[in-house]
Amino acid sequence: MHKVIFAWSGGKDSSYALWQTLQDPNFEVVALMTTYNIDLQRVSMHGTHIDLTRQQAQSIGLPLIEMTVSESTNTHYEEQMRKVLEEYKGKHQIAGVVFGDIFLEDLRTYRENNLAQVNLKGFFPLWKKDTHKLSKAFIDAGFKTRICCVSDAYLNETHVGQDYDHNFLSSLPSEVDPCGENGEFHSFCYDGPIFSAPIHIENGEKVYKELEAKYVTKESKVRGFHYVELRQK
Repeated sequence: MHKVIFAWSGGKDSSYALWQTLQDPNFEVVALMTTYNIDLQRVSMHGTHIDLTRQQAQSIGLPLIEMTVSESTNTHYEEQMRKVLEEYKGKHQIAGVVFGDIFLEDLRTYRENNLAQVNLKGFFPLWKKDTHKLSKAFIDAGFKTRICCVSDAYLNETHVGQDYDHNFLSSLPSEVDPCGENGEFHSFCYDGPIFSAPIHIENGEKVYKELEAKYVTKESKVRGFHYVELRQK
């Protein structure tokens, strides 16, 4: 049996991948690990408050490793990750980290290269799954999740704050991956078979944040992201 840390974003792919891992007798998940901005107290990319993530972990019943970053550079992120992984490798003899990635080859390679530096492996239970089938399986399994962030290259502010259900899937443009694997949208999972109790949330203010100029490229249509403030009821 492999002892592993689970890389937890709080979204639907993380939730489904965790569910699969918890049912696999080859793995023992010793902790969840999330990354958030220490200045903003927000989970990276998703924009959800770290307090909501803590509630998820409590309902799941697993310890939460909180990895904080304050600079948006890969080097800083990698240094923080290395410190956490080395600590847990010594403390719990973990074999690696589980991720919810589905098909982005460059992202998987990046993760595996970083893990190799501390002699750990990456595990990807959803790898190369059909995202159309996966999206429906997630919903049919009883998971409930809220769209918390969308890219303006594909979607608009009307999409944030919606639940990820069959109606949402049918409303997506054909070029949008149903799991948002290309970064089209992000989500927050608030109920499902991995939770002992639902996380009670409601929608707050919607905001739009432009990308910093240094991240805007001619090749990408992304100019910013729409967010909704999710808060506890």
